[in-house]
Amino acid sequence: MSKQSNIIAPSILSANFAILGKEVKEVILAGAEWIHFDVMDNHFVPNLTIGPMVCKALVDFGITKPIDVHLMVQPVDDLIKMFADAGATSITFHPETSNDVEKSLQLITDLGCKPGLVINPDVSLDVLDPYLADLYMVLLMSVFPGFGGQVYIPEVTKKISELRKTIDNLEKNIRLEIDGGVKEDNIGEISAAGADTFVAGSAIFNKSNYSDAIQNLKSNFS
Repeated sequence: MSKQSNIIAPSILSANFAILGKEVKEVILAGAEWIHFDVMDNHFVPNLTIGPMVCKALVDFGITKPIDVHLMVQPVDDLIKMFADAGATSITFHPETSNDVEKSLQLITDLGCKPGLVINPDVSLDVLDPYLADLYMVLLMSVFPGFGGQVYIPEVTKKISELRKTIDNLEKNIRLEIDGGVKEDNIGEISAAGADTFVAGSAIFNKSNYSDAIQNLKSNFS
C-alpha cells in the first residue's frame, strides 16, 4: 500500500500565545493541513503547557482544520474526554500513561475522535503489536518529550523505516507521524524513510514568513 499524502502539522507550542488565534489562522493560510497540540502535565513530562480550554477557544475562534492532540499526561482518560468535548479531531497518547490501553483507545473512538499511540525514542515498536491494526495513527517521537526546539535524534530514522514496513504489510491506512526537530534539512530524509505526517514547531513559528517556512518544508518531501 502506498504512503498517504503528506501533512504538515504546526505545533502551537512554538506560537505566540498572546495572539494565538491569529497565529493559527496564519499558518493555515500558509498551507498547514493540521494544527498540533502538545499537552504536557509536569508529571509524565517535565513541563506544563496547554489544556482543553485552549482547544475550545480556537474552535470557537473559527478554526476548522483538524486539531491533532498529543497527550503527554498521566492518567490519560479524563483528558481524552475533555479534549474530545473541546473539539479535537485526533488524539494520541503514550501507552505507558494508561492503565488499559485498549480501553483508552476505544474511549477516543467512542467520543468521535481518531485514536493513536505515541512511541518515545527509547520505547520498542513491539509495544504497538496488540493495537496497531486498529489505530488511525502512530506518532514516533524523534526527541524526548518535554520541550520544543530540540534536535532530531538520527537513530529514529531507522525506526520510521521499520514501522513503515510493518504498516505496509498490514495493508492499513495508518498515518505515521513524526515529532521533534523536524527542519528543512532533514524532512526529506524523514519523508523518504516513510513518515507522512510532520509536526513542526520552531521550524515554522520562529520564521518571519510562515508561507515560505511551510513551502520550504514541503519542497523537501521525497
